[in-house]
Amino acid sequence: MIVTIHPSGISGIIQAPASKSSMQRACAAALLHFGKTVIHYPGHSNDDKAAIGLIQQMGALVNAEENKLVITSKGVQPFSNQVNCGESGLGIRMFAPILSLSEMEITIYGEGSLLTRPMDFFDEVFPQLGIEISSNKGKLPLRVKGPLQPRNIEIDGSLSSQFLTGLLMAYSAAGAKDVSIKVKNLKSRPYIDLTLDVMKRFCFNVPENKNYEEFYFPGFDYAQQKSLDPSTSFRTSLRTYTVEGDWSGGAFLLVAGAIAGNIVIEGLDISSTQADKAVLTALQQTGASLSIQSNRIEIGPAQGRLKAFHFDATECPDLFPPLVALAAYCEGKTVIEGAKRLTHKESNRAITLQNEFKKMGIDIDLQDDLMIVQGGTGVKGHAVHSHHDHRIAMACAVAALKADGETSIGEAQAINKSYPDFYLHIQQLGASLVLPQSSGNKITQ
Repeated sequence: MIVTIHPSGISGIIQAPASKSSMQRACAAALLHFGKTVIHYPGHSNDDKAAIGLIQQMGALVNAEENKLVITSKGVQPFSNQVNCGESGLGIRMFAPILSLSEMEITIYGEGSLLTRPMDFFDEVFPQLGIEISSNKGKLPLRVKGPLQPRNIEIDGSLSSQFLTGLLMAYSAAGAKDVSIKVKNLKSRPYIDLTLDVMKRFCFNVPENKNYEEFYFPGFDYAQQKSLDPSTSFRTSLRTYTVEGDWSGGAFLLVAGAIAGNIVIEGLDISSTQADKAVLTALQQTGASLSIQSNRIEIGPAQGRLKAFHFDATECPDLFPPLVALAAYCEGKTVIEGAKRLTHKESNRAITLQNEFKKMGIDIDLQDDLMIVQGGTGVKGHAVHSHHDHRIAMACAVAALKADGETSIGEAQAINKSYPDFYLHIQQLGASLVLPQSSGNKITQ
């Protein structure tokens, strides 16, 4: 599917999309909660749908109502011995430990780029927890058979924090007591803060966080919560959770405002633990016009030229695509640290950004862990390709707003993975887009 974007200014007010990081964690917590959960303002991206499908296959009943999901669960009680994570990296890494709470042998499948992502860490860790596992030479599909037994282990957190998220939730659900998960080189720490926050909101046994190097479960005294019986009121009481606005998707809107016009973005919580909130730091360095309030951000271009910036994205690698689009319009060389985190994404994002932005006249140099963007030289409209990567599609679209000439994006439907309303939203702000006639409010597959 091809979307064509003509140079255009933008203005107006837009609501940020729902955070899939928040949404997927809430789905996992709702599955593990004995009783009813109401999730307000749920997301509807492909990754969100995959999470909903997973918890349904694991025994949860899900009813969609206006602006909310009502989920009823008795824990992990699989309906099927096969599940599909779609193309969701968080889905496979978080849900695999949770699925392993069951004694049933379960085969976990995936789609698209997820089939090529390394999964060998499961092979290394799961046997230590009493889980039988087999994989396709460290790739999907996986076959797992529990039940998971919480034990003292050490894991490598340098590739992703998502596996740790699943282990923390699964340990809590399995009644972990006086055990620790030690972590080496943990990346994306703010996402673990989000996980612990969700666990707290659902009244799980939340481990002690010892400087992100050890997570200790001292045990949870349900007597302090008025009952030792997990089937009584404390464990079965209603849980409510409101999905946060998404700073990852919102970052593209913020960059669009800095490049192409004054806009207001609502629904982004400035107190959020989401890692990609750090985009504000980069925007402030550029000199963009920025007014930050608790749930509302006004942004527009700088008084003069946007200035190049230096930013460490090691803890928030999903910011690379919007930051590259921003850097393309900044005068001088922008340096972004953390490029090694980009290899195992929906595409090899460092190389993909370099190649696609080269087509638009922007030179990107990769030096070890650094990405150096030469900006201010003029962005040229061109035919580009998403490489089936949602964030590449959005980065090119944002960069196209003030390019010299039109830009066409191949495989533009990749946005459905995280932000299916993206083109609609920038169109509502005034962007001139040519969308497939059959797409409606969403770009079809």
